[in-house]
Amino acid sequence: MKELKHLNKYFRKYWFKLLIGILITIIARIFSLVLPSYVNKSFEVIDNLVKENINKTEATDLLTLYIFIIIGTAILSGIFTFLMRQTIINVSRYIEYDLKNEIFDHYQYLNLDFYKKNRTGDLMNRISEDVGQVRMYAGPAVMYGINALTLFGCLIPLMFIKAPTLALYTVLPFPILSFLIYKISKIIHKRSTKVQEFLSKLSTFTQESFSGISVIKAYGLEPQTHEEVILLANEGKDKSMDLAKVNAWFFPLMVLLIGVSNLFVIYIGGKQYIAGEIGFGLIAEFILYVNMLTWPVAIVGWLTSIVQRAGASQTRINEFLKEEPKIKNESAVENIINGKIEFKNVSFTYDDTNINALKNISFTINKGDTVAILGKTGSGKSTILDLIARLYDVTDGEILIDDIPIKKLNLKSLRQTVGAVPQDAFLFSDSIKENIKFGKKDATDEEVIKVAKNAVVHENIMGFSKKYDTVLGERGITLSGGQKQRVSIARALLKDPKIYLFDDCLSAVDTETEEEILNNLEQASSNRTTLIVSHRVSSAKNADKVLVLDEGKLLQEGTHDKLNTSEGYYKELYLTQLSDKEN
Repeated sequence: MKELKHLNKYFRKYWFKLLIGILITIIARIFSLVLPSYVNKSFEVIDNLVKENINKTEATDLLTLYIFIIIGTAILSGIFTFLMRQTIINVSRYIEYDLKNEIFDHYQYLNLDFYKKNRTGDLMNRISEDVGQVRMYAGPAVMYGINALTLFGCLIPLMFIKAPTLALYTVLPFPILSFLIYKISKIIHKRSTKVQEFLSKLSTFTQESFSGISVIKAYGLEPQTHEEVILLANEGKDKSMDLAKVNAWFFPLMVLLIGVSNLFVIYIGGKQYIAGEIGFGLIAEFILYVNMLTWPVAIVGWLTSIVQRAGASQTRINEFLKEEPKIKNESAVENIINGKIEFKNVSFTYDDTNINALKNISFTINKGDTVAILGKTGSGKSTILDLIARLYDVTDGEILIDDIPIKKLNLKSLRQTVGAVPQDAFLFSDSIKENIKFGKKDATDEEVIKVAKNAVVHENIMGFSKKYDTVLGERGITLSGGQKQRVSIARALLKDPKIYLFDDCLSAVDTETEEEILNNLEQASSNRTTLIVSHRVSSAKNADKVLVLDEGKLLQEGTHDKLNTSEGYYKELYLTQLSDKEN
């Protein structure tokens, strides 16, 4: 229950609806309590008729009245039970909605390191399966719990008032039941946690298998993958069966103990009736009471199981909700950013791998400049772009944007100022048009077509049967690598930001197409600060400045002409690529 305290804020939010639901529950149960007493009265009428204490007409009238009262209270109880479900169960759906939003919002604010350490399937399972388990606690468990408490609170005192000795024997099995529930619930909690952890493992495996289905097919790994699924399925079956075996003890124990209570009522009640201490109708009334308690007593086990499973799920949810985002917005005031960028002795080390990606880097990029960043794989090129977008914070040194430390800038303003095109272009399972409009939702069709032409992807799109309305597969699988990159470029161009970050986004296109795109980008990004990461010197020829990195260090800095006349990595790369092009 400790972890479930997280839900208290939602219970407070919907306190009025919950209060109405609780009152309705109590009213519904009170109406249901009328039935046994009038069954008792009906037996008394028959008993008096047999003993000739009343005449047949009077007995018929009384029985008719009692039957109508029983039917009326049953109908009213049913109506209030319906209203009870409409209030409390609805509240649980609201809580489910709010909790999912809270988790999703928190996921979005967590830094990239978090996503490197945790798998997508596990994240999905916690926001779906685990939240579903918690909803059962916030709705059905609360509703049936109040229902059971109301019946226990009303019935047991009523039974002791009417027949103390008979009531004592009737409730005798309940302490035994409570002890067994306590013991079994501890086992359920442990096994529920294992089941939920396994479901995350299964979700991760299936998600990765479906995302990488092309690789699985290319390597002919379908049989091996199938075997792994069978192993996972058997593991899941074993864990679920272990939990089911414990849960299976609840209802038989309930039925057994309720049966014992009924035997006590019949035996002890029969002896008291023979002794003339109670009426025959009271025995029937007590049997109805015991059977009315059957469901609340039986539900105790089910409720315990729900609470234990919800507690295990909420523990897993809280584990991620307690994660603090490392990148925090330290300024509430939005900034107007022009695009000047300065790195002062910047060093950066990745937490997850401990790789020192940048080592004491310093350079300045003026507003509107186009800068090409070249270097070998792993030299730190992409890291520079990630630091400018503040996807990470520097380990040492300082980054200034418009002469203001980047940490003091409003994070939302900074991200809105940046248009980033990653090397591994990510497209959503939506139409091509909507993927491009991701950068500007209110863009017109004319604007979309214009940026698609600048990204040299318009002709490709027009070749599709549904043109811009073509719906892409997951991660843009419908398109080729080069087409995905160009759609991503169009998306960034449509946003028209102050700072462009192109991370080797032309690696999958041919040199002629690259030249055309670069010429278009030069015009489209006029007066915009542009950083282009590339392995090709052709991307750097028209840049205002070229930065050459090697193993996290700034090896060379200058214009294309300057670096091309100096001995070093840049000139060697230029001559190599020029020779390859001529061949």
